[in-house]
Amino acid sequence: MALSQPEAFARIRLLRSPNIGPVTYRQLLARFGTALDALEALPDLGKKGGRQYRPVAKDKIDAEVTATKQAGAKYLFHDSSDYPPLLRELESAPPIVIWRGDLSLAAKPCVAMVGARNASAAAVKLSREFAAGLAEAGFTVVSGLARGIDGAAHEGALPATIGVIASGIEIAYPPQHAELQEQIAQDGLLLAEQPPGTEPRGSHFPSRNRIIAGLAAGTLVVEAAPKSGSLITARLAGEAGREVMAIPGSPLDARSQGCNHLIREGAVLVQAVDDVVELLSGFDGQPRSSFREAGGQDFDYSDELAEAEPADIAGLLSTAPIAVDELVRQSGETPASVQLALLELEIAGQLQRHAAGRVSIVKGKVLE
Repeated sequence: MALSQPEAFARIRLLRSPNIGPVTYRQLLARFGTALDALEALPDLGKKGGRQYRPVAKDKIDAEVTATKQAGAKYLFHDSSDYPPLLRELESAPPIVIWRGDLSLAAKPCVAMVGARNASAAAVKLSREFAAGLAEAGFTVVSGLARGIDGAAHEGALPATIGVIASGIEIAYPPQHAELQEQIAQDGLLLAEQPPGTEPRGSHFPSRNRIIAGLAAGTLVVEAAPKSGSLITARLAGEAGREVMAIPGSPLDARSQGCNHLIREGAVLVQAVDDVVELLSGFDGQPRSSFREAGGQDFDYSDELAEAEPADIAGLLSTAPIAVDELVRQSGETPASVQLALLELEIAGQLQRHAAGRVSIVKGKVLE
């Protein structure tokens, strides 16, 4: 069912409003049914959480929609039939993405390729060759348009490639990839979670990485140093129950230490395109790799949320992250009432969400 223009506008406005992230957005839609109704309820929810609240101004969303059209881009909503199915499985999947290009590429089998920005010449060549081979085998190659491995993967796979960026859809980053980004937007698929005009910031890159990992059945790390962004993408892929693969390298090269670490911790060692094809062909959600972190228990509370009364759980929260299911156990309340209480606190700017379904109060806040 197609969204009405007022509801589509309201969804964009809801997501851009303060303290509304992907999880909160979905909870609000589950409780109120529509974004229009959720927006009307936000001031009251914020008041119950202890703060005055105002949604983002309508004229700001008007300007965003105009800028999106001017960039030749479109909005894709989480419940659209064209929304990538693997990405939809993530609890933190972006409710709205902005796109240019061939959206059908996201419906094909996808593999993410990531790695070092200051990659060796040999690794760049290998990345380009792997991407070309994977594209020839029928895969769409997903990466983040960074220098080094990412750029080589896009170049090798074109046009069968998806570029996920950490900025607005019309902003090229890094600048030296402006031509490549435009080529992907025309011949492949370009995705952005941030609204037009948004410059890339450090906090945007982990968010971008979760989309890269979420789109694909598996993530291949070609060359990476320890504690690099590529390892964050691999971790996110593992947490999502996707395949994690790595190409081994010399222990004498710091740029190979990240890949070697992944393999030691359970990622699948791959040395040829056929290894990746074998792992991902017919992927059924049961990865061979064991590189992943266990998440918290997930509750399906959407049906009862509409009838729930918020629980008084503020006293159970501290700055130390705790799993939501633990709050349910300790409070003795229903999952829905606990989630509603957390929702009110989050809208009021007093709650922070963490990985694996954990929450905490915002540092510096005192809950009364």
